[in-house]
Amino acid sequence: MKTRNIFAALLLTLFSTAAFGQDITVDEIISNYLENIGGVDNWKKVKSIKMSAKLNQQGMEIPIEIVAMSDGRTYTKISFQGMNIMQGVFDGETLWATNFQSMQAEKSDAETTGNFKLEMNDFPVAWIDYNAKVYTAELMGTETIDGSETYKVKLIKEPQMIAGKEVESVSYYYFDTEAFVPLAEDQEVKSGPQAGIVARTSYSDYDEVDGLYFAFSISEGVKDGPSQAITFTAIELNPTVVESLFAYPGK
Repeated sequence: MKTRNIFAALLLTLFSTAAFGQDITVDEIISNYLENIGGVDNWKKVKSIKMSAKLNQQGMEIPIEIVAMSDGRTYTKISFQGMNIMQGVFDGETLWATNFQSMQAEKSDAETTGNFKLEMNDFPVAWIDYNAKVYTAELMGTETIDGSETYKVKLIKEPQMIAGKEVESVSYYYFDTEAFVPLAEDQEVKSGPQAGIVARTSYSDYDEVDGLYFAFSISEGVKDGPSQAITFTAIELNPTVVESLFAYPGK
């Protein structure tokens, strides 16, 4: 894994007695993490991110483009058989996506849109100023993830609305005890046909882009179950974006 090689020199100066002992705090873990991925001040200069990726589906590589903006706007564009299929598109007010069966654009309901908008408040990194967002973080101990020792940190964010009721939004992050970058994140699915399962996102192949570090490989799936890997081929910071791609068709 690239992580240890990328951060080896930096870690020599960052390690402290506390980092190896039992007295490390959540704030120290997050502080080391944010410093190692480029520093808070540099991340705050990022106003937009464009990520190009490839999804391997049954032996076929499907190009994906993801754009996220500091004002909350975002989209995912999937290129398939000459078509551009838009998913998770948010223009700041309306959340919409292309229906894979009808190939028509459909708006999400108000509850889904509200929950999505809360998630976009975490651009570009959820842990930046997390205390100011009134989030709560707790160190739950250590756990081995894919052979690496990690700090397990519980993050409680603003509650979401599920079927008209407030539901606690809880995630568990697993930070590498050497590089302090997340190797995995767990979150229980709260709605839909998969409600109740624990979804796991795994992060690897960290690399540098204009002084900031990103995971270039992300796998999403079920904890202790199957997952789908996405490999990023390019990441651009503050790119020029096509404004019309955010708009709901016919709006």
